[in-house]
Amino acid sequence: MGKMVEMPLWALILLVAFAAVTFASHFLLPSVRWFFRKRAERVIARLNQRLARPIEPFKLARRYDMIQRLIYDPEVSRAIAEHARTEGIPENVAFEQARRYAREIVPGFSASAYFGVAIRLSKWLSQALYRVRLGHFDESALNAVDRDATVVFVMNHRSNMDYVLVTWLAADRSALSYAVGEWAQVWPLSGLLKSMGAYFIRRKARDALYRRVLALYVHLATEGGVTQAVFPEGGLSLNGALQPPKLGILKYIVEGRGLEGRDVVFVPVALNYDRVLEDRILIAAAQAGTRRFRARISVVALRILRQIWKRLRGRFHRYGYAAVSFGAPMSLATFRRENPGASVQDLANALMCRIGEEVPVLPVPMVARALLASEAPMGVHDVEAALVRMTAQLPQAHVHLPRGDNAYATEVGLRGLRVRGLILEEAGQITVPDEARPLLEFYSGSIAHLFKTPKDPQHQA
Repeated sequence: MGKMVEMPLWALILLVAFAAVTFASHFLLPSVRWFFRKRAERVIARLNQRLARPIEPFKLARRYDMIQRLIYDPEVSRAIAEHARTEGIPENVAFEQARRYAREIVPGFSASAYFGVAIRLSKWLSQALYRVRLGHFDESALNAVDRDATVVFVMNHRSNMDYVLVTWLAADRSALSYAVGEWAQVWPLSGLLKSMGAYFIRRKARDALYRRVLALYVHLATEGGVTQAVFPEGGLSLNGALQPPKLGILKYIVEGRGLEGRDVVFVPVALNYDRVLEDRILIAAAQAGTRRFRARISVVALRILRQIWKRLRGRFHRYGYAAVSFGAPMSLATFRRENPGASVQDLANALMCRIGEEVPVLPVPMVARALLASEAPMGVHDVEAALVRMTAQLPQAHVHLPRGDNAYATEVGLRGLRVRGLILEEAGQITVPDEARPLLEFYSGSIAHLFKTPKDPQHQA
């Protein structure tokens, strides 16, 4: 028993390393995980006291557990078998493919990342780039929503800044779960977005197995009461106007839901900007007839860096106004009772109609519309008179008049176009050069639907 045993140094190091790993995995790491989990639970408990809609347990489930739940679901198992048969591959290979899909989709929500980093960063970015204004907001109607219902914010998609603005403005209500596309699947952005509760979707090359895994995750999240944010248009508007709805995620949310059980309440959200950061890229894509953009989130990052540089040099100017309006909530159960036999397409159309009614009217879109409507050069007073007439036609819309003054709103709108070289001024007369017309049409398009009567065949319904 007391004999000395000789062994090579490398073997001793290996033995000690194995012992350390075993000790850590069996004794140290469980204690550390328990410590941080208890701390996270206390943070979430404090957050839930001030949030209008507490964070649901589903959102806090371990990511590994949720992945296992998805890939071993009976419906996914059948989809795996069908995929293996269709593709002529072993079922274990199809199973691993389903696991990869689940790992790609399922987020790993962190309350600290969302409320400690994302909200503060969103607020700073929004206020650094724009003068942010809140349009229609019926707090009593939002507070009256059934506490057990799943809330889904449905929004028009004008810019990648939409995520930032709504995340900040909805911060006192709940943590939002976004569906984000391939543009966000780059390191380190992907990890940050997953920690904020975002889940990735592939907009192209989606086979039946992928759709089954995605549909199940969305269904479980909706059934679990997770507050979600959805863009029914499916992508950024290329011409500035509202686009026809695509069913996609909306279909997954409502499919298989009866009148019994947890209700889904949709909250229309409408955004508008005096300047969309990606406007030239979107217009170029529209002219080329493609949705392939050379830059997306990188454009936002570049604009931010330029603003920081200008601020350091004392030449800081924000990009005008950005406004957000929240419409009246719409219950899925109520919609179905009032519209028996209505399809998902009917629901999507109704939601887009509500979003359209709430789109804020800002100085640059109004001035752009006024200039495009005139065949002759206009003076400043002519533009102001046009704004007065437009405002009178929009009693239901949120019209943001800076300082409540049409003259100042005209000045702000013209300034926004002037600094970008989009208008020419000579002898007090304002004209639009041909090369600038697509940009003015882009901004004018954001409010064009508000001036169409219900009898107009182009009216958003």
